[in-house]
Amino acid sequence: MTAFPEPGSTADVRGLLLDYLDYFRSVITAKVTGLTSDALYRSQVPSGWTPAGLLTHLAFMERRWLQWGFMGEPLSDPWGDSDGDGWVTPDDDLTTLLARLEQVGGRTREIVEAHTLTEHATPGGRFASPAEAPQLHWILLHVLQEYARHAGHLDITRELVDGATGESG
Repeated sequence: MTAFPEPGSTADVRGLLLDYLDYFRSVITAKVTGLTSDALYRSQVPSGWTPAGLLTHLAFMERRWLQWGFMGEPLSDPWGDSDGDGWVTPDDDLTTLLARLEQVGGRTREIVEAHTLTEHATPGGRFASPAEAPQLHWILLHVLQEYARHAGHLDITRELVDGATGESG
């Protein structure tokens, strides 16, 4: 598991944000790796989302914000994690789901390391005009809060499924 970025001082805010994203991806990975196949594809909550659906959502969400949103890259299915009523539970196995999350995280790192935090998103993807296009640091904070929030959802799921608590499982 990636080490938690302990409080301190740094002039490298970009690196700090990337470290936090890596950390929360590793928490997500630890939480789902301990689930049985049945628990991965079964909902524990009234809203009906599954851990496999949450993994799919996180990968699509990160792609939406960084590749489509910030870079303006065309994506054939930016909302492919949702069917309009909630997150889609994929048929993919856990190895495939985690590989997708890792690949998206690697692409995010490439994008962020090649741009300044104050740079605005490229219009034409998620954002139609320059006036709508947020700065990269805003996008990263949004993606980071998504990961942190959903890591908390998986905390509850693991506790309900097998009593496991804590960040590592």
